[in-house]
Amino acid sequence: MANGQWFPPDWPDRIRALADGTLTPVTPRRAATVMLLRDTDAGPAVHMLRRRASMAFAGGAYAYPGGGVDPRDDDRAIRWAGPTRAWWADRLGLEETAAQAIVCAAVRETYEEAGVLLAGPGPDAVVGDTTGADWEADRAALVARELSFAEFLDRRGLTLRSDLLGAWTRWITPEFEPRRYDTWFFVAALPEGQRTRNASTEADRTVWIRPQDAVGGYERGELLMMPPTLATLRQILPYGSPAEALAAAPARDLTPVIARARLADGGVVLSWPGHAEFTLHIPADVQEGPRA
Repeated sequence: MANGQWFPPDWPDRIRALADGTLTPVTPRRAATVMLLRDTDAGPAVHMLRRRASMAFAGGAYAYPGGGVDPRDDDRAIRWAGPTRAWWADRLGLEETAAQAIVCAAVRETYEEAGVLLAGPGPDAVVGDTTGADWEADRAALVARELSFAEFLDRRGLTLRSDLLGAWTRWITPEFEPRRYDTWFFVAALPEGQRTRNASTEADRTVWIRPQDAVGGYERGELLMMPPTLATLRQILPYGSPAEALAAAPARDLTPVIARARLADGGVVLSWPGHAEFTLHIPADVQEGPRA
C-alpha cells in the first residue's frame, strides 16, 4: 500500500446507504484525546499507543490516549485551576458544563490510559510519581467507572490543572460510521517526575516517537493511522519543544473537521475538507481497507 491510512471494510457500503437515504447517522459522542509531548535531545517526542488488532474500530492503528466523556465529568464540585470554565467554554464553543466535561475527559483519559496525571495539590503544583498499588487501585476504579474523576481528585486532595492543556483541533467521525465521536484534541507536556506506561486495555504497544519519525513510518506504510492522527502529527512538526506547541495552541482554529463522501463511477470518493492528502478513491470492488 502507498501509506498507512486506515479505513474500515464496510465504509463503501455504508457510504452508499447514507447517499440513498437508508442509513441514519448516529449522534456523535463527545470525546477528548491528548498529544502528550516531552523534550528529548533530538527534539520533541509524542506519546502514542497502538490499538489492539482485535478492536472493532481502528484495530492496529496508532493513536493518542483519549476516550469518551463520562457523564460525571461535568460535576461542578471538581477541583479546578487554570483558565476558568467560562474561558474554556468560549475557547471550545460550548456552554460551561460541556466545556468542563471535555477538559476533564482529556485529563482523566490521559491518566487512565497513560498513567500521567495533569493535576496537583494546588494551582501551581503538579503531582510527581503516580505509580504504586494505591494509585493503580484508584486508576482501575476510574476505568471501571466505580469512581468519578471529581471523587478521585477530592480523595487525593488534588486539583485539575486546566492550564497544562492547550486545545489544538477538533474532528468529528463521518456520518456513515456506526461509532461516532466529536473529539477535541489537546496538547500537553509530560509533567516532571512522571512517566508514561501502557495502562490501557485497548493498546498492545506504546511508544515515544518524534513526530517526523511517526509521519515517515506512515508514509512508508509501516505505521497505521487515521487521518486526524496524521494531521495533528504534521501540525506539530514546526515546534521545537512542548512549550512552543502549548504557546501556539490558543491561536489554533477549532472549526470541526468532518469527512464528506460522494459516489463516483460506481465507487466512493471520501474527502476531509482542508486535508486534501486524505482524499480516498475507493473502487466499487474494494472490500478491505489497508492493513499494516
